[in-house]
Amino acid sequence: MTVEEFNYDLPEELIAQTPLKKRDESRLMVLDKKTGEIEHKRFKDILSYLEPGDTLVLNDTKVLPARLYGEKEDTKALIEVLLLKNMEGDTWECLVKPARRIKEGTVVVFGNGKLKAECVFVGDEGIRHFTFSYQGIFLEVLEELGTMPLPPYIHEQLEDQSRYQTVYAKEVGSAAAPTAGLHFTKELLHEIEKKGVHIAYITLHVGLGTFRPVSVDTVEEHTMHSEYYQMSREVADLLMETKKQGKRIISVGTTSTRTLETIMSLYHGFCECSGWTNIFIYPGYQFKAIDCLITNFHLPKSTLVMLVSALAGRENVLHAYKVAVEEKYRFFSFGDAMFIK
Repeated sequence: MTVEEFNYDLPEELIAQTPLKKRDESRLMVLDKKTGEIEHKRFKDILSYLEPGDTLVLNDTKVLPARLYGEKEDTKALIEVLLLKNMEGDTWECLVKPARRIKEGTVVVFGNGKLKAECVFVGDEGIRHFTFSYQGIFLEVLEELGTMPLPPYIHEQLEDQSRYQTVYAKEVGSAAAPTAGLHFTKELLHEIEKKGVHIAYITLHVGLGTFRPVSVDTVEEHTMHSEYYQMSREVADLLMETKKQGKRIISVGTTSTRTLETIMSLYHGFCECSGWTNIFIYPGYQFKAIDCLITNFHLPKSTLVMLVSALAGRENVLHAYKVAVEEKYRFFSFGDAMFIK
C-alpha cells in the first residue's frame, strides 16, 4: 500500500485553532463501519449510541507542559526543547530546534538558570538526550517554565492551558493530548455511567510518533516509535467480563486503541501489565480488542488515518472525510469527533 492512498484534500481554514467554549458541543459524525452510512450529531448525543453493559475505555494520561524555550549557555543562541519521554532519573529524550546547534556536552539554560540541560546523546532527526539539573521538584519547575506542546498546525495561543487536557487526565507523562477525550465533560461521563455503561481508564503516554510525519512512500515500511502503557488488574477484569457478556468495548481515541490491541495481541486476553508498544495498525489488521471507536479527524497520510481505515475501511473513511470537508467539520486536535460504530 502507498502512503498516498491515505491522502485527502483539506482546506486550511477547517483546521481548528481554538477549542469550542463547551467541550461536548462539538459536532459528531457517526460512521457505520459495515455500511458506510453517515449521521450528523452533536458530541453529547454519543449517549444514545452507548448501551448498558458496554465499556468505554479512556486514556488518563496527562500532558506535560513539555515545551521549553531557553538559550545555549555559551553563545546565548535561542533553543526550543520538547520533552518526549523520561529515559532514567533526570535524563529525557527530547526533540530540539535548531538541532544542529546542540552537540554532546552542550548546556541549555532556562528561566535564568532555574533549569539547566546538558546534552548527553545526539540522535537522528533532531532527537537529543538531556540530563536536567534544578532545585526542588522537576514537575513544579516544568509547570513554571514550560508551555503546552500544541501541535505545529495550531498557530493561536491557548488562553486556558487546561483545555489541552482531558477532564480526567491523571498520569503525568505525555508530549501530546489524547484528543478524542477532549470532548468529554464530567457531567457527560456521569450521564454515561448512569445509563449502565462502564468506564475504564488505561494509560498510554503519547510520544514522538505524534509529531512525526510518515516519511516513506510505502505504508509497510513505516516504523512507529515506542510509547509507554499500563493497565490495572481491575480494568483488565472488567474488559474480560465485557467480552464474556458479549457487550462492546468502545475505545476513546487511537491511543486507547493501540494500548488495548497491544495487550490483546501479546497476552491473548486483558491482564494487569505495563510496557512499551510500537504497534502499527493499518488496513489488513484484524482487531482483537475493540468494537467501536471515538476519534477526531486526522491529518492526511498519517498513521492515524491508516488506523481508522483499518477499522472502518479505507473507502468508507475517505468518503466520510470528504463529507466532513463539504459539511465544514472542524479538523484535528481541537476539532470535531467521529464515532465508528
